[in-house]
Amino acid sequence: MADRVTVGARPSPATDTRAEIDVIGIGNALVDVLSHESDEFVRRQDLVKGTMHLIDEARARNVYEAMGPGIEISGGSAANTVVGVASFGGRAHYVGKVRDDQLGEVFGHDLRSTGVGYDTPAATSGPPTGRCLILVTPDAQRTMNTFLGAAVHLCPDDIDARLIARGKILYLEGYLFDPPDAQEAFRVAAGMAHAAGRKVSLTLSDPFCVDRHRHAFLDLVERHVDVLFANEAEITSLYQVGDFDAARERVRGHCEVAALTRGPRGSLVVGGDEVHVIDAHPVDALVDTTGAGDLYAAGFLFGLSRGLDLGSCGRLGSLAAAEAISHIGARPMVPLAELAGAVLG
Repeated sequence: MADRVTVGARPSPATDTRAEIDVIGIGNALVDVLSHESDEFVRRQDLVKGTMHLIDEARARNVYEAMGPGIEISGGSAANTVVGVASFGGRAHYVGKVRDDQLGEVFGHDLRSTGVGYDTPAATSGPPTGRCLILVTPDAQRTMNTFLGAAVHLCPDDIDARLIARGKILYLEGYLFDPPDAQEAFRVAAGMAHAAGRKVSLTLSDPFCVDRHRHAFLDLVERHVDVLFANEAEITSLYQVGDFDAARERVRGHCEVAALTRGPRGSLVVGGDEVHVIDAHPVDALVDTTGAGDLYAAGFLFGLSRGLDLGSCGRLGSLAAAEAISHIGARPMVPLAELAGAVLG
């Protein structure tokens, strides 16, 4: 860890007036297709419930044809997060690759309509715009089947140093970590952010992502990441331990802040000598867990970008996650800025 950039040497993003964007997210630009399906349907498709599966174009077509009626909306994990930041009243921008096709146009139009900046040039050749087929079972778990399509072609050349320098916090999506070019784009973007005195945050996204790229993720967390988001399965997988408390202690030495979510048990935020136990925000009905982690990150990052303490950041995250799981889909249906007052007093 000797070659890691010292966090303390970078100016606080909350006080750096040169940064005009609160959060810049980099991730897989996808269109989400959600439908309610039975546990038996998930088994027939030979899927592991509650996880994300990477599939090819032919498999995506087969699963789509087998699904029942659904909802199609622009998605992608980091895109959901920056939409959440905008819903809180924050300034957000997104970097992600689509194809110059109908779904790509829909993705860009939908994202910009939420107030998020988006101007990544569309690919003019190669695979079509990616999509994520999300099966929501009666217990509100979501099983995701992702055809990445054009998203995998995001590369270092798509990262604009001038844009990255305008953001207080850079947010990286673990789901994008499969293609080697995307891994390099992450490292390039993180270097640009730190050179400009900004913070770098990462979500591990899925335990299967961690299993595939554990060494690369560990290197990224230890050398390039200031703020880490992970759920219990992801953080224990990262450090290959069976105990959440052991994983928590390991991560404390590797990044400035770790926000670790535990579903209905809330979350744990650790930073330096601080430990904050955050209760899950109450929800009238659990409908669909799609996007819970994405929106938790949105609330946390919005709070952090505005200089709030870690406990308040965690409570905003919990609030946003509760709003997301109360309805179908990962995007807020109620402006989060209207709900935040009750949490912040």
